[in-house]
Amino acid sequence: MNIALIGYGKMGRMIEEIALSRGHRIVAIIDLHNQDDFESEAFRSADVAIEFTTPTAAFANYQRAFAQGVKVVSGSTGWQAEHQAEVDALIREGNTLFWASNFSIGVAIFNAVNQQLATLMNRYPQYTVEMEETHHIHKLDAPSGTGITAAEDIVARISRLSGWTLGTTQHPDGTISGTKEVPANQLRIDAIRRDEVPGIHTVHYNSEEDEITLTHSAHSRRGFALGAVLAAEFTNDHQGLLTMSDLFQL
Repeated sequence: MNIALIGYGKMGRMIEEIALSRGHRIVAIIDLHNQDDFESEAFRSADVAIEFTTPTAAFANYQRAFAQGVKVVSGSTGWQAEHQAEVDALIREGNTLFWASNFSIGVAIFNAVNQQLATLMNRYPQYTVEMEETHHIHKLDAPSGTGITAAEDIVARISRLSGWTLGTTQHPDGTISGTKEVPANQLRIDAIRRDEVPGIHTVHYNSEEDEITLTHSAHSRRGFALGAVLAAEFTNDHQGLLTMSDLFQL
């Protein structure tokens, strides 16, 4: 399979290594310095482009890839609030996007368990629920896309919640911003930015009697990179708006 890489940071390099080890070809690498290569023959020869960039760059990258007839696998987060409707329209026009807030196999399992646990906990209003996510200091968005996905899954299943709210954010310098006061009908998410943490997501259910905790802790970014390559292999043979649920049938 021919793969193009959009974004060539640590994640892009790790994806390249795994893709090559699985017998694929990297036909184009696009970063900030060579944006014109979106219109190159090399990029057009890609079966799938794997995109890991920033919230502000992602949507334009989708547009430019789709304009060349290239499917996209993307792990960029933070673009949905402004561009989800436009992406949906692009999909209806026949383009293909596999998007995930996290490509880790373990996170896919975590999300499946999170959904089942939330369905069960809807019966027990004595439990309050909160979330906490921790990431490396280079992550720009808070809460994380993975955290938002987990939170939306909880809100959809617990009737006493109507949405989620970012509580406090602990910054790399140790300062804390945000609010400690979150309405009872909102799922509180606290964010921590520390060192080079690949990602930790925890859901807490608390009552006066006990606490139930569900946690996924990534040991490295390699699991994310492998999942992205598996998603590209899947996307090569499928169309439309694809997710980790399609890939793992969870």
